[in-house]
Amino acid sequence: MLPAKVKNLWRLLHCRRVMDFTSLTRKAYHSRLVLGIETSCDDTGAAVLDETGTILGESLYSQNEVHLRTGGIIPTVAQQLHRESIEVVVHEALERSGVTPSQLSAVATTVKPGLALSLGIGLAFSQKFPVPFPFLVLLVSGGHSLLAVARGIDDFLLLGYMLDEAPGDTLDKVARRLSLTKHPDCSTLSGGQAIELLARSGDRRKFPFRTPMGRIYDCCFSFAGLRSQITMSIIKKEAEEGIEQGTLLSCVNDIAAGTQHTVAVHLAKRTHRAILFCKENGLLPSDNPILVVSGGVASNQYICKALTVITEKTGLRLLCPPPRFCTDNGVMIAWNGIERLKEGRGILSPSEDVCYEPKAPLGVDISAKVRAAGIRLPPVRMKILS
Repeated sequence: MLPAKVKNLWRLLHCRRVMDFTSLTRKAYHSRLVLGIETSCDDTGAAVLDETGTILGESLYSQNEVHLRTGGIIPTVAQQLHRESIEVVVHEALERSGVTPSQLSAVATTVKPGLALSLGIGLAFSQKFPVPFPFLVLLVSGGHSLLAVARGIDDFLLLGYMLDEAPGDTLDKVARRLSLTKHPDCSTLSGGQAIELLARSGDRRKFPFRTPMGRIYDCCFSFAGLRSQITMSIIKKEAEEGIEQGTLLSCVNDIAAGTQHTVAVHLAKRTHRAILFCKENGLLPSDNPILVVSGGVASNQYICKALTVITEKTGLRLLCPPPRFCTDNGVMIAWNGIERLKEGRGILSPSEDVCYEPKAPLGVDISAKVRAAGIRLPPVRMKILS
């Protein structure tokens, strides 16, 4: 996943081999290892070298066979192939070198010359590596929804939390009420995935659901009332179409689009207020402040686009993990273990007792201070393309 407590400087190294061709991320770490990422045209490459030029590990994915079939390099096709392979290629290079991302001194990425669409994939991926504390985090999943400032590996300020049900739970329940498992395109998808898929061809304007908590000026979340709105609309349409519950509605795509949009706007507005609160109280760095989105719902691209509208307006950098790391996975646990091991926090001997905790509060709750600030949001046009 993403290295945490490492200060970073972005600069071009002034040496003949890389000047004008690569941008590098320098990190204050004792080891001097460099990860190189190449996506300038039609091959995705990655390698780890030390300062002597020794190749510790490398990986390369060639697009040649695909482009031969299309009669030449099509930029949009090359871009998509880079997007699909870069994570695997970088992981293989690191694995073969026996190096973890936190051990890297720099990440070198081709930024010129090359195909713009291809260059953008490598650059965007490399920028996801360094995430220094503090940063704002939005956790959205099937069981949680919260906003917090992460100040350290186990140091959090809780700005807002869910009051009833989580967004992923809402999406799943709406999908179940719409009987989307009976839809030919959704039979193998989770509820949230089905909503996202159908929403792409739906018209959200036909079901303009009311955004929750519009007159409550804090950073908490509520989705139960929204689900009630949606359920009432479904019941009404079933009556109009003369069908029973369990039968697919003709307007199911439009309901999915309206549901997804309202969930996205609610998340975006609460996040917007959290950003403004953090800026007013100096909780984030003025230089390169970051919003990290995590949890299963973070894999929803429409929601990420809604958050992009907010981060672009407020000057934050948005980081979303690859979809495979948004849901439950062992990598995130191992990475947390690496960070704790490095700082010597929470390390127990085998003889010590360890208890599990089904419920655990996160950090220091300052949500009351956020509510007392009563921050009203400036108008933002949420123009989001599916």
